[in-house]
Amino acid sequence: MQTLYAGYTAEGKMKKEDAIKTLDKHLEQSLQLFVFLIYNLTEIARYSEFDARQKASKHLPTQQDLVVNTKIAGNLLLWQILEHPTYNEAIKTFKIELKSDQDWIRKLYLELCETDFYKKYISLPGRDKKDEKEILEFIFTDLMLPNDDFVAYLEEYFVHWEDDCEMMNLLLLNFLQKPNTNNFRQFVSTEKLKFAKDLLISVIEKEDVCNEYIKSKLQNWDPERTAVIDMILMRMGICEFLYFETIPTKVTINEYIELAKDYSTPQSGHFVNGILDSIHKDLLAENKLHKISFKKS
Repeated sequence: MQTLYAGYTAEGKMKKEDAIKTLDKHLEQSLQLFVFLIYNLTEIARYSEFDARQKASKHLPTQQDLVVNTKIAGNLLLWQILEHPTYNEAIKTFKIELKSDQDWIRKLYLELCETDFYKKYISLPGRDKKDEKEILEFIFTDLMLPNDDFVAYLEEYFVHWEDDCEMMNLLLLNFLQKPNTNNFRQFVSTEKLKFAKDLLISVIEKEDVCNEYIKSKLQNWDPERTAVIDMILMRMGICEFLYFETIPTKVTINEYIELAKDYSTPQSGHFVNGILDSIHKDLLAENKLHKISFKKS
C-alpha cells in the first residue's frame, strides 16, 4: 500500500520496475528500524555494567556506588540476542551504533531502575526463562514505546515509524519469544515477498480493469474526488478477488476495511466495505471468482 501510494502520488506513470525497487527500499527501512529497536533494548539492559563501572571508579565511591546490581546484564535471553550472528551482521551493515544515542540509553536505563518491576526482577534469586523474557518485554513496551521524546527521536531517523510502529511491536515481541528462529538476512520470507511483489504488479497492470469495476459502483464517477488511499485499497482488494485464489474473499474485505480505517478518512472503512462487498457479489454472480478451499471434507 505504501509503495503504491508513493507511486500514484508521484509525477508520471508508475513503472513496475520502479515500484519493485521502492518496495525493496521500504522493506529495508523496516528492517533497519527493527534492528535499531532491538539494539536500543539490549543496550539499555547492558547499561547496568557501564553504570556499575562508572560509579565504582569515582574518587570516593559510596557503599551504594559499589553495589550496583548488574543481574540484567547477564540476562540469558539478552545474550542469545547479542550472540545472534545475522543480527550482528545487520548492526554493522546498517551502522546502527552511529544512529543510536547513548544519552537516551542512559535515560531509559535510569527510568528502569526506578520501577517496581525492575526492583522485583533483580531481587529474585537465580534465572527463570519467563522472568528473563518479561523484563526485556517490559523495557520495550513500558519504557521505550510510551516515551514521547524517544518516539520523536525514532521519527527523526525513521520517517515510516508511524506506519510501522504496530508491526514493530508485534515483530519484536515475537522475536523475544524465539530469537534464534529469526534470520536478519531475510526480513520477509520468500513466500510473503513473492506475494507482495505479485500483488504490487497486479495492481499496476490491472489498474484499468479495477477502475471499471469501481466506476460501476459509484455515482458521478470522479477519481479526483475519491481519496487516493481508498482507490489503492479497492484496487488491491479487487486484484486479490480475481488473481489470488488462495486468499478467501472474506479475509480480503476485512483486511482492506481495517486498512482504510487506519490510513484513510473516518468514512473510508464503510466506503471501502460497501464497494468491495458489492463487487464481490457481482463476481460471484458472474462466476468470475475461483478460490481454492482448504476446508477438510
